[in-house]
Amino acid sequence: MHLKRWLTAIVAIPFLVAIIIKSPPMLFAGFIGVVALIALWEYYPIVLSGWKPEGHPLILAWGVLVGLAIITAAATATLELIPGLLMINLIGAAVSSMPVYGKNPKILSMVSAQIQGLVYIPLSLATIVLLRNGSDGVAWVFFLLFIVFSGDVGAFYAGRFFGRRKLSPSISPGKTIEGAIGGLITSVLVGFSFYLIFLPHLNPLAVLGLLVCVNPAAQAGDLFESQLKRAANVKDSGNILPGHGGMLDRIDALLFAAPLAWVFKTFIMTGV
Repeated sequence: MHLKRWLTAIVAIPFLVAIIIKSPPMLFAGFIGVVALIALWEYYPIVLSGWKPEGHPLILAWGVLVGLAIITAAATATLELIPGLLMINLIGAAVSSMPVYGKNPKILSMVSAQIQGLVYIPLSLATIVLLRNGSDGVAWVFFLLFIVFSGDVGAFYAGRFFGRRKLSPSISPGKTIEGAIGGLITSVLVGFSFYLIFLPHLNPLAVLGLLVCVNPAAQAGDLFESQLKRAANVKDSGNILPGHGGMLDRIDALLFAAPLAWVFKTFIMTGV
């Protein structure tokens, strides 16, 4: 499994680097849209635990369509459209559930799961598109990835060699407090080094604040997906990435880290 993780990374990283650096904005948004589609495909069976009530395809398909529209709105800088799309999704999902409610009142659980999924996956991923299309966009996307993935690696090895106390045994028994601290330290060191080399014009205190906030958010994202899988008694979200599980398993940390990084860049970095 460990070897598979590294082999998958060796194959995937050059492709990812090329997409981030070379692709025009709409192609990059299309790539993010494909990632969102795969992640939603994995997410729905987890949160619905195999429950397939009558009428569900329309509700779930509606969420996919609106999710892609949100990513498109981010790509075209029409951010004012996103709150409207969220409301359109709510209305569409609610109306779609009404003909089914008489036969199965639990259809409302599917509406809730769909709304959660829209915010959790496409809306979160749309912030990566916003980062990429902003000033120093390519550098910021790599900055985010370095923060998240270095923290993931640091947490894994710190937990493996030094882990003693469980971080959240009811959610993820393998994660430890020592691993979480090691992940934070690694993320801060790697992230600050990246800032010094590629984004030296940023305020160092603001960067430090970003680092100590984004890494815990990434770890929380990892735990949240583990919580979803544990509730459904599922080990991996899928098997599309050998050694890594599914797409959702690979991006779970990004789904919490990316929105926070975008908030820092847009509303905090510009004011210091």
